[in-house]
Amino acid sequence: MSANVPFNTPCIIGLGEILWDMLPSGTFLGGAPANFAFHANQLGARGHVVSAVGNDDRGQGIVDALGQLGLTTVGLRRVPHPTSTVTVTTVDGQPSYTIHTDVAWDFLPFDDELKKLAQQADAVCFGSLAQRSPGSRHSLQSFLRATRQDCCRVFDINLRQHYYDTATIQESLALSHVLKLNHEELPIVADLLKLPSDPDSTIRELLQRYGLRLVALTRGGDGSSLCNKWRVSHHPGHRVEQVADTVGAGDSFTAALVMGLLHQDDLDVIHDRAARLASFVCTQRGATPRIPDGLRSKLVG
Repeated sequence: MSANVPFNTPCIIGLGEILWDMLPSGTFLGGAPANFAFHANQLGARGHVVSAVGNDDRGQGIVDALGQLGLTTVGLRRVPHPTSTVTVTTVDGQPSYTIHTDVAWDFLPFDDELKKLAQQADAVCFGSLAQRSPGSRHSLQSFLRATRQDCCRVFDINLRQHYYDTATIQESLALSHVLKLNHEELPIVADLLKLPSDPDSTIRELLQRYGLRLVALTRGGDGSSLCNKWRVSHHPGHRVEQVADTVGAGDSFTAALVMGLLHQDDLDVIHDRAARLASFVCTQRGATPRIPDGLRSKLVG
């Protein structure tokens, strides 16, 4: 993570899936990379989404939606496969996803223009879902390998349904500086990688084995922890009076985390801002609510 990056305009990439979330309350632009890029953009970055959509009306709708959200489409590719949709149901505010297969981002290409974009990136966030097909996994990992040495690569693991395996997780960790996961994903990762079952020991082993700079662990309403080799920052979370839904809350947390890391802020300050933004997103419908000016002033230092 370079100290020479002008903080007002870091180039931040959300790499992977983009789709329409079909929620009971309506249809919203979704996919963790798009949510991440949107929130980073709101916090002062130049956000890009690297993904693929179809040559269909839903694909054009995503192009239009990204423009309305202030995101560029330089990293978006049109392919002859249907644009992705995900059926989202919520129980007590917690989302459950039905993710359809053989969709556009399963066929994400990697070309010279994307290689140039990778070399401009100050931070890239990616997950496991977009690596479920061999083609998109190759493109995603090629993009990561094309980034500069000082680019902050964040693996926001986002385990979904059965779309992950040990090899992909190991390869992704080897390409990463930061790992972000939740309390439900941690024991799954520990089991797959044959790590100690105790959460603290799991995190210490992840830091050491993969040379990570930071592990971020979220626990929903029970707060979160940021752990590096020297210290641990715990946060109880900001109280949410009424949860609308939690879709996109984790992605907003990651965006605030990355912006703080690029700015080289104090770990506790980074943590509080990330928790504050995630709590706000929980009060809103959909993953990409606009941040009110009063809240933004508390998030951008």
